[in-house]
Amino acid sequence: MTIPREVFEQTVLSFFQPVRKFLDDPTVSEVMINGPNEIWVERKGKVTLTDAKFVNLEALESAVRNLAQFVGRHVDEHRPILEARLPDGSRVEAIMPPASPDGPSVAIRRFFRETLTIERLIGFGSLTGDAAGCIEALVASKNNIIIAGGTGSGKTSLLNVLSAFIGDGERIVVIEDSRELQLQKPHVVMLEARPPDAKGRGKVSIRDLFKATLRMRPDRIVVGEIRGGEALDLVQAMTSGHGGSLCTVHATYPIDTMNRLETMALMSDVQIPLFALRAQVGSAVDIVVQTSRLQDGSRCITHITQVVGHDAEKGYILEDLFLRKYKGKDPDGGIISEFRPTGHLPRSLEMIRAMGMELPPSMYEARERMKAGQDT
Repeated sequence: MTIPREVFEQTVLSFFQPVRKFLDDPTVSEVMINGPNEIWVERKGKVTLTDAKFVNLEALESAVRNLAQFVGRHVDEHRPILEARLPDGSRVEAIMPPASPDGPSVAIRRFFRETLTIERLIGFGSLTGDAAGCIEALVASKNNIIIAGGTGSGKTSLLNVLSAFIGDGERIVVIEDSRELQLQKPHVVMLEARPPDAKGRGKVSIRDLFKATLRMRPDRIVVGEIRGGEALDLVQAMTSGHGGSLCTVHATYPIDTMNRLETMALMSDVQIPLFALRAQVGSAVDIVVQTSRLQDGSRCITHITQVVGHDAEKGYILEDLFLRKYKGKDPDGGIISEFRPTGHLPRSLEMIRAMGMELPPSMYEARERMKAGQDT
């Protein structure tokens, strides 16, 4: 007998009853469960301890095991890590004993049904209207773009926003470990990796999906997150005619992004000389959009950086198109900053113009100031 999905969903949520109020709270972005008696939440970038608790250790373990059953995965002492989603789409990462000796540790990244837009990001101060105009032109002209940042810096949300600049007539294939992206486009194919079952069967990796994707006539390839050897597949796709790819990477600065991409490509089982790999990485990636969560809890874009290439002596050559400059703090402790054009222009400028688009005037003004030797 098959249990109706609605019944199963309510059962799963009933097991998570101690944190249900946080899952229904639109101001909460993350719920962190450190064992049954210690539950933290994040609101507006600030993490606070709550008084919520699970009845006992067994209640928390039952919640995790029930969720695993809901998503068709298996968790036990031999496979103590669970990646899953709650019925509302919120992402769950759970680590069970013995890997977490003090009891299950669970992090729930909230899923928000309200669509984030570029206008809202501008309103939040995450970027400026001119920077948004620049990004729109870069996406539309099919630059290969890496969105980089630390944990909780807003990479996935930003990737959703950037996808809005893709043309409605383009076929987008999305590859993810665990489904999070919500691309508001008419022609989207969603693919999701899966771990092996309890008997080690049925594994489908990101790399498996990537190789299949190349034969599915994608106009755009979007990878939720690059974590390992699939980086080489992405780099080779980017350099072989699949322009306009988008993906996210964990990294702190644009140069770190390039070095991480290189390191992950080396994790592939394909043997390639280092100098050739570096040349490919430097040629494949056009733009790095760097996100960050600042000390005051705000999330913003800190760099829009273009990759010029790789030099054997200088390493990866980067040029910032927009750069955030910090001015101090306001009386409430908020960070005061400006996100300004540097004077460098995209190498894809002719392609942007060929599509009937133009960069914001402030970028050309900054260019003139740079030529005149003035501070931008």
